Amino acid sequence: MDATQPLQRTPLYDAVRAAGGRLVPFAGWEMAVQFAGLLEEHRAVRQGCGLFDISHMGVLRLLGPGAKDALQALVPTDLFRIGPGEACYTVLLNQEGGIRDDLIVYDRGWQEPLHSHELLLVINAACAEADTAWLRSQLEPAGIAVSDHKGDGVLLALQGPEAARRLEELSGESLAGLPRFGHRMLQLRGIGEAFVGRTGYTGEDGFELLLTAEAGLAFWRHCLGSGVQPCGLGARDTLRLEAAMHLYGSDMDASTTPLEVGLGWLVHLEMPKPFIGRDVLERQTETGAPRRLVGLRLQGRAIPRHGYPVHAADAPAGSAPIGVVTSGGWSPCLEAGIALASVPAAHAKLGTTLAVEIRGRREPAEVVKRPFYRR
Repeated sequence: MDATQPLQRTPLYDAVRAAGGRLVPFAGWEMAVQFAGLLEEHRAVRQGCGLFDISHMGVLRLLGPGAKDALQALVPTDLFRIGPGEACYTVLLNQEGGIRDDLIVYDRGWQEPLHSHELLLVINAACAEADTAWLRSQLEPAGIAVSDHKGDGVLLALQGPEAARRLEELSGESLAGLPRFGHRMLQLRGIGEAFVGRTGYTGEDGFELLLTAEAGLAFWRHCLGSGVQPCGLGARDTLRLEAAMHLYGSDMDASTTPLEVGLGWLVHLEMPKPFIGRDVLERQTETGAPRRLVGLRLQGRAIPRHGYPVHAADAPAGSAPIGVVTSGGWSPCLEAGIALASVPAAHAKLGTTLAVEIRGRREPAEVVKRPFYRR
């Protein structure tokens, strides 16, 4: 990001400040890191319901007769496994099989008045400008229009075991039949229309909603007025880490392939279609990824952080690290330090004992199954 550019603000900036949000710079935006406190917000989402302003995220619209075929050439996941009203998580790749960005693809189906297939993509804030330019360069020659679909609208995440009940009360519709990654338009009483997807970044049931700025503000006020906890980036990070959800730029980037960061399930090589980076992933599937992303659980009260060195358990003092923590922190649910770490494949087996170097001291850590937390 250009440090000389002023930080952007979401349409809910004033409402977030009024609710006590402590604002920090994030991916070129001024965002709330917390409200009542990280632990309180974390527990609210795990036990009840929390609301996040995620309007910094990008939302793109792809429109054209062959929109899905055209996008298929850029991702390793079979997009034809989903149909209208469904969505999937995937990654954009470069020629070396590295990850440009991770995203959610929503299939809106065939739009007869426009004689086009419509897809919505939710992309990361830090990558939004680069993603948009690259997608246009790849798709517009094929007749696919790529446009900003968020505009000055609001993107919100309502997360937690009570999220569905609260949306049902507002819409008067049952959401029992809306599956994970399903989406639909909902008319919310006293608020307006919202595009709603059963998606999230917390490991809980929940929904992400795209609304106009006016409707988004009304929804924010309604939720806070009915006791929903506003939540910031701090709780969003601890929640996603417990759920072992990747953070772009930390756990993966353009230099790592999906196979190296535990996202092999996104790679559908049985799909008889070419895509950027496919040859690299085919070779890596045959030879095995040299590095793996593993989950670590530390003993005692030690807290791992991004960038901390990882050592083999029996490595002598002064030896070079074998890996690095990509994401780490304290788990409120497990009451333990947890981390995602990149290590050589030979050290990635479950039950392996490693050590994380914290302020010059090597703290024992065990390779454990992910996610760390599952409802």
